[in-house]
Amino acid sequence: MCDNCGCEETTLFHKHNEDKRLIELEEKVLNKNDRLAERNRGIFEAMGILAVNLVSSPGAGKTTLLETTLNKLKGELNIGVIEGDQQTNRDAKRIEATGVKVHQINTMDACHLDAHMIRYALDVFQLDKLDLLFIENVGNLICPAAFDLGEDFRVVVLSITEGEDKPLKYPGVFLGSQLVLINKIDLLGVLEFDLDQCLSYVNKVNPSVQSICISAKTGEGMDIWYDWVKQKIIKKLN
Repeated sequence: MCDNCGCEETTLFHKHNEDKRLIELEEKVLNKNDRLAERNRGIFEAMGILAVNLVSSPGAGKTTLLETTLNKLKGELNIGVIEGDQQTNRDAKRIEATGVKVHQINTMDACHLDAHMIRYALDVFQLDKLDLLFIENVGNLICPAAFDLGEDFRVVVLSITEGEDKPLKYPGVFLGSQLVLINKIDLLGVLEFDLDQCLSYVNKVNPSVQSICISAKTGEGMDIWYDWVKQKIIKKLN
């Protein structure tokens, strides 16, 4: 008989212990990541760099958002970008075309970036010259929610093509974020999407999170996003 749960079947005993070992392993991985994230946070703080972790489902428009943002702000701010994808450097090439320094991380089988990856990526940047670092995480609304990278802010990009209920289906990433960008609102006229319902779901999951409705393609709402970024930099420096 299992001393912990009282199960009599041998198969249940083994499953109980396997589950326990899996939980212990996950805790060790996350604890190690959190320690490394604090080191990253210390670097950003010492260098006066605002670090923003962008997360979303695949195809929500993170890279287009970055391209538009970089082209707008690169004359005012010194910006770097870390690009996370399982394979290819396609998005990094798009960012490179804006003239902004970018570093590609290919995670291979991993579905998220972690603090260790970010720490080593920082070595390719002249940190003393950076005001702002964007981290484009791997397209995934589950795994990135569990891994602190040492960022100042986590921003969720939610495309209206995904449906209104993503905050309810993936509450963890919305709960741990400080801003939600609802992207592709230029398509509201052609899609069956209830914007008010989506905003209510976001608020239900995280009543304190701010939401901005944008179109990275047409520019609608983007000035509010730019102001948000610049105000966070000013606040950090002060």
